[in-house]
Amino acid sequence: MATMTPRDAETDPAVYAERDIMELTAPATQTVRPITHRRPTERRKTMSPRVAKTLIGAADLAMVCIAMLIAHQLAAWTGEERSLPDTPTVWQITALSIPVWLFTLVQNRLYQARFVARRGQELRRVVSASVIGSLSLIVLANLTWRVDLQRDLVAFTFLCAVSLLMAEREVVRQVFNHLRRIGARMRPVVIVGDNAEARELARMFDSDRSLGYHFVGFVTVNRDTRFDRHDDVIGHTDEIADVLNDYGVTNVMIANSAVDVAMTSSLIRQLIKIGIHVELSPTLPDVAAERLTVRPLGRFPVMYLEPYRQSGWRMFAKRGFDFAASFAALTVLAMPMALLALLVRLDSKGPVLFRQERVGRDSKLFDVLKFRTMVPNAHELRHQLAQENEADGPLFKIKNDPRITRVGRVLRKTSLDELPQLWNVLRGEMSLVGPRPALPEEAEMWSADLRDRLRVQPGITGMWQVSGRSNTSFEEYSRLDLYYVDNWSLLTDLAILTKTVPSVLLQRGAS
Repeated sequence: MATMTPRDAETDPAVYAERDIMELTAPATQTVRPITHRRPTERRKTMSPRVAKTLIGAADLAMVCIAMLIAHQLAAWTGEERSLPDTPTVWQITALSIPVWLFTLVQNRLYQARFVARRGQELRRVVSASVIGSLSLIVLANLTWRVDLQRDLVAFTFLCAVSLLMAEREVVRQVFNHLRRIGARMRPVVIVGDNAEARELARMFDSDRSLGYHFVGFVTVNRDTRFDRHDDVIGHTDEIADVLNDYGVTNVMIANSAVDVAMTSSLIRQLIKIGIHVELSPTLPDVAAERLTVRPLGRFPVMYLEPYRQSGWRMFAKRGFDFAASFAALTVLAMPMALLALLVRLDSKGPVLFRQERVGRDSKLFDVLKFRTMVPNAHELRHQLAQENEADGPLFKIKNDPRITRVGRVLRKTSLDELPQLWNVLRGEMSLVGPRPALPEEAEMWSADLRDRLRVQPGITGMWQVSGRSNTSFEEYSRLDLYYVDNWSLLTDLAILTKTVPSVLLQRGAS
């Protein structure tokens, strides 16, 4: 395997995750410890990073050419004949602009994965590149043929280029997501650290393949450290170069809270010198990256944390969206909901709707509405089934709950039992997206930190629902709720709503 330099990693074309087309498959010939299940496996020879970069760049330029072809046709249909130069001239200008497009795509760092890891980041860079590429048509037309291009042609070129480039890159993302789900295109990584942060990073890499990391093992800072997962300790920082060489790994993640400043600087210099790609965890797992701004302060790079804001126009926009969406949904779903109500009524005795007191924003109590899925005396039976509770913390979950009715089991699996909560949203008691509305007795068991979730309205769906729902531990459930409260935005709400549909259809974690 050819030696990989840091610059190779920076220019890797994987669009939606950092350097995820890197093929770090160097087979190891010697091991520090016999941890074969962690060792990167030898694979068949695959496409090199350079070839992959070339193919993705060619796909980008193909989209640009198609965009300009469509734009020319649209301009010919909508514009005045006298304002459009002769067709051969237009195509000559188009051909001359291709190098400009390639240059601006590269300059906007669209082939450096760390700058396009999120769709929002990529969209901004694609828009910036498309503006320059489209305006280059005007400059080239004036410099070469002294003609004025129709403004519609430039506008259509910009719109078509942005649309096609984003569509193409979404396809790339889905391809890489699929490869990762089957264990391909993963980057072996070693974690430097011997504390809780290092273990949390390892658990994250193991549980979420979409991140693109294959966790190989820990390199400890203190020799006397004993990890909970001691079999994954593969060496000490004093021998890190040999460890990485033995395991064929060229990516290192440093758990920043586990290493002091002097050691970190020395370690980074050592690793960079031998061509290792180094990343540092900033010890801020529950702060959205969008809220962090890195800036120099003397000789220290410091991170500024954008303050939490959920007031003013944001609240009005959220409430307006909730009202409009819930009203529209109730209108469209009126007949299906009436049919569900009839099925509930015919299946078992008792009311169609289940009302239960829950804790809302600022600790205000309200009655949440659901289609009844249990027998009428379910709450009284809960105490008899307390020993069978499979959830941790104050949550109560039983996999095969005997209190659930036949229709209720189907409604729960499909989450259709929560449709009446649209009325709670319309009344302003809930939001479409937010933390799960908790029972008063659950809220009484919360820590002071967890009570911060009451700063926002509870929601029909939220981060915990799209992250495993009933399979999520109470600790993870709490962390996700607080993450949402601290990092809330309208874009976050839209992203959660988008993920809710496949989560419900695939019945992930439903009970």
